Order: sequence, then structure tokens, then C-alpha cells
Amino acid sequence: MEDANENPKSDDALYLDGQILVAMPSMPDERFARTVIYMCAHSEEGAMGIVINKKSKSVTFPELLVQLKVIDQKAAIRLPPEVEGVQVLRGGPMESGRGFVLHSDDFNSGDSTVTIDKGVCLTATLDILRAIADGVGPHQAALALGYASWGPGQLENELLHNGWLTGPADPALIFDSAHENKYDRALRAMGVDPGFLSGEAGHA
Repeated sequence: MEDANENPKSDDALYLDGQILVAMPSMPDERFARTVIYMCAHSEEGAMGIVINKKSKSVTFPELLVQLKVIDQKAAIRLPPEVEGVQVLRGGPMESGRGFVLHSDDFNSGDSTVTIDKGVCLTATLDILRAIADGVGPHQAALALGYASWGPGQLENELLHNGWLTGPADPALIFDSAHENKYDRALRAMGVDPGFLSGEAGHA
């Protein structure tokens, strides 16, 4: 990793770390239709984010803890409700078998935890899953399977061609379970009426 002081971003305003992307109706990639993506990293080298409004239909958080051998089947039955309620998201098409936990900043696993912005962190090791299962994890957390990524200049090109709207991230969008209305809520938070959007919409 390069020293940020030696190679600073030329203009932080150009980068979207800690913000959200909302797919426009004109989005050509069906995998990202009506998605809301929390941006975890963005630089001239590319970008990486987590889809936060698509719930996994294949596995629950307790089931995942058992599959990863964080806990056994008996322990899964005794998990408190707040642990059972941790969201499992379809985080994106890349490495869908790999897990990433977006969480509040009241948990830190040392070098494994990256602070993104405004109290939101990312940890991708089993330590945080064990902590959550033991009741000593972060107050808010969502586990994503997979992620979205862009090569150098790719996201900028998609933005130029009106593939996405961008705006500030609300922690409630990341962590709550109301996935069915997150897309509309994200648009309204940007001052956009979802009913006015069309496939021909331009810059908001």
C-alpha cells in the first residue's frame, strides 16, 4: 500500500469512498439493475463497493456461522435475536464466496479493519464473525457475500454516461433490513423522485 502522504489523491472530491451509487434505469448491466452500492474504495487505480439492497436468498447469518465453523449447530440454536438478525447481502458479482462485514466503528480488528467514512468500517476476517456470535461484536453489522469492482477509469466512464447517481451514505441504508425500499429511499435522499426517473434520464 502506498503512503498516502507520498501519493495523495489529486482531488478528493473526485473520489466516492463512503458515498453511495444508485443505478439509473438506463443501467445496461442487468446485474446492477436497481442496486444501491456503498463505496468502500475509489482511486485512480479503480473502485470497490458493496451492494447493500440485495438480500441473500440462499443463506442466513446463523447458517453461515455454522458453515464457516465459527459455531456448531447447537450453538446456532441459542444465538440471541440480534445475532440472528444480522443481514446477509449479495454484495456483488465478484468473489461471491468471500465475505465482507460492513459495520459500525465500535469494533476494530486491528489491521483487518478498514475505516471507510463517517463511522462505517469494513472487516473481512473471521474474527468479527466470532465476536458477533459471542455478543461482543459491533452494534451494527451487515455481512456481504461478494463485491462490485471497477478497473481504472471504468466507474468514471459509467458516471459520465449516466449509469449511476451518487450521494452521501445514510447508515440506516446500510444496516437496516428494509431492502425492498432502499432503492427508492436512496433516490429520495438525493432529492430525486423515483417516479420521475426514466431510462432516458440524464444527470440529476
